Amino acid sequence: MKLRAALFLAGLLWPGMVAAVEPPALASCPPGLPATTQCWRGQDANGAFLLLARPENWHGGLVTHVYGGPRMSAPAADSTDEDLLRYSEYLAEGWAWVSTSRRRAGFGIRSGGEDSLAARRIAGEVLGPIRFSLLHGQSWGGAVAAKAIETLNEPGPEGTRPWQAALLTSAVLAGPTRAYDMRVDLRAAYQAICGTHPRPEEPQYVVTLGLARGQRMTREELMSRYLACTGADLAPEARTPAQRRALADLSAASRVPEAAIPAHLVWATTVFADIGWRLMEGRSAFGNRDVQYAGTSDDVGLNARIPRIVADSGAVERLASDGDPTGIVAIPVLTLHGIGDMTVFVEHQSAYRETLERAGNGHLLVQVFTDEIEHSKLSGPIYAAAAAALRGWAETRRRPGAAELQGRCEASPITTLGPCRIVPDYRPQPWEARVNPRGGAPAEAVAARHEPPLRSPQR
Repeated sequence: MKLRAALFLAGLLWPGMVAAVEPPALASCPPGLPATTQCWRGQDANGAFLLLARPENWHGGLVTHVYGGPRMSAPAADSTDEDLLRYSEYLAEGWAWVSTSRRRAGFGIRSGGEDSLAARRIAGEVLGPIRFSLLHGQSWGGAVAAKAIETLNEPGPEGTRPWQAALLTSAVLAGPTRAYDMRVDLRAAYQAICGTHPRPEEPQYVVTLGLARGQRMTREELMSRYLACTGADLAPEARTPAQRRALADLSAASRVPEAAIPAHLVWATTVFADIGWRLMEGRSAFGNRDVQYAGTSDDVGLNARIPRIVADSGAVERLASDGDPTGIVAIPVLTLHGIGDMTVFVEHQSAYRETLERAGNGHLLVQVFTDEIEHSKLSGPIYAAAAAALRGWAETRRRPGAAELQGRCEASPITTLGPCRIVPDYRPQPWEARVNPRGGAPAEAVAARHEPPLRSPQR
């Protein structure tokens, strides 16, 4: 702890920095990394577990990784081992790594950012001087990272920011007050069409609260209800007419592709319950009061019986404060997203671009898209290429384009990771065209704005 004391006395700790319980100690790396990799493990003062890794060819760059989710299992010492293995190409390209389990399971964008900042500070103490610091947010971790660079990235006493650039991949960037609109619609439509979540004999609750207070439900139990209603585990010809109609209507009403409904239904249960009961004390931050659903087998009937939820204004404000991006950034930001991503729709990127442009910071954003449906990991050495492009942008102030990133990706020595599948000229449709509009648009207008369900992009 002498290093900690010396830093406090020298006034070198940044605002909001969290000390380590004990400085991370050398420890075993996740199995599968090169034998020459050094790893450290420890905990910060809030109890979050830390994992640091430094390759033999370290060039002084550091990646602070923010994983997605939010994960609902309790933090553990190995919570981020899988993330380091998934993105081990950073180590292959000479980057050091730090990740945090976060202090607790569940939702909390600002607290996740604070834990990431603590990890970044502690990494600097363990590794020594950092020449370039990159924040990488994946999926929901992209929402954490986007908020962190707005609120936790002020220069320290020496004029250096915690992070000089940010990479947001497959990221939730529309802001939590609207990012889950399709899941709100899925839960409401499910109750109108299937009526089993909750069942009539079970405690009733506003479906945007996920579950009744104190209730738990396994994925298996939820899927048994879903499959009984839709027959989605059966061949189409083996489903009853009612099941075929239910599955098609759920997809049309929610705008969620049929194949992605199970995952979104789980998140609209577990994550909504975490937000509704732990963060909002039983108030719903989500609503569908004015939504007009279209494209089903009976739009008039569905709109007449679907549960209507009015969002609590205080809960909405709290959720917005926790995670809605403002676009007030001061560092280069690069986003990567698969065009056919069914977990986080690519239109999140349109919402984020509009946010930065409204704030006058569109020049600090580059968006790159790939011809993929994958969410958790895009193909090819694109992550290391993006990190290198961001470093060059921050250091030379020359803004890269998709073509440059494609060139960097194809020139990488780690091409065994797969092809670089960048689509240079792609631009996603607006957010409002991808989800059911809020505000009471007529059903015919909603139907006219709907695009066909997502399909796998052309290979």
